[in-house]
Amino acid sequence: MKAAPTLRTDRLTLRQPQAGDLSVYATYCASDRTKFVGGPFDQAKAFDKLAAIAGHWTLRGFGRYIMERDGAPIGHVGPMQLDDTQPPELTWTLWDGAYEGQGFATEAANRVRNHVLGDLGWPQVVIHIMPDNSGSIGIAERIGAIRTDVQAPAWYEGAVVYQLAQEVAI
Repeated sequence: MKAAPTLRTDRLTLRQPQAGDLSVYATYCASDRTKFVGGPFDQAKAFDKLAAIAGHWTLRGFGRYIMERDGAPIGHVGPMQLDDTQPPELTWTLWDGAYEGQGFATEAANRVRNHVLGDLGWPQVVIHIMPDNSGSIGIAERIGAIRTDVQAPAWYEGAVVYQLAQEVAI
């Protein structure tokens, strides 16, 4: 079964990236909100990163969704797999701090978790989080992820690794 091109929650549409997302994404990339993922990034790197999000769907048949609220892109959520010898990684981020504290990232991550572990039957996904990113750690724990002793990949050195497996899908 292929990943759904669009998912819905009570408050969000989760859809594949579109060209119109670039300006909002580039603003996010230029901000301090990217500190846990190696940013901030300039306009060219923002374009490259959004192109990678979009291209992942073509190369792997699944990828990160754009979180859309009331027709506006507010973040991204979903699986990525940079190394096909490793399990896919579930990621999320809100592009603007105005959307924090309202449960959007948790709602979106829950929906994607249920899709990949339940609908698609994936055995597991991992989550890499920098240890001082308490917001993402809280989301990981709220969606049922368990912290492991596994070492993070070299490209995300220092991150802690959480795991979600089929038995926690709801």
